[in-house]
Amino acid sequence: MTVDEIRELIALASETGVAELEVQRGENRVRIRRAAFAPQEIVLAPPSYATAAPVHPAAPAPAAEVPAPTAPATAADPNLTLVKSPIVGTFYECPSPGAPPFVRLGEKVQPGKVLCIIESMKLMNEIECEITGVVESKLVISGQPVEYGEALFAIRTV
Repeated sequence: MTVDEIRELIALASETGVAELEVQRGENRVRIRRAAFAPQEIVLAPPSYATAAPVHPAAPAPAAEVPAPTAPATAADPNLTLVKSPIVGTFYECPSPGAPPFVRLGEKVQPGKVLCIIESMKLMNEIECEITGVVESKLVISGQPVEYGEALFAIRTV
């Protein structure tokens, strides 16, 4: 793929509002994920004084240009546990369209409580809570694709 073809794909994704686009042509493969839909996870680390790696001129603009939505500082709080996706698939917060969500923000949950469904290969996989706590935040939008290990919920242990 040429740089111009990749730029056209980026423009297409922006114009249509597609959250993620993956194209493979022969051995070339490119995945474009819009920053607004990328999972936000904050990792606290000491400042690095090393020089930054050079950026390839054909690389897309850095994500810093797009204002990032605020995400909870989950890495800094030891009482917050991130519930992560055990599989790749599509995240659903309710059992069917129009039904109430499995859990709401501020709701107390126990081990075994269904938090969401992840559809993978036409199978609906219930994701259950493994701790006792309160749902602090939902980190994924219903209908959004998720990857293995992606944070879905932040639960404050009690």
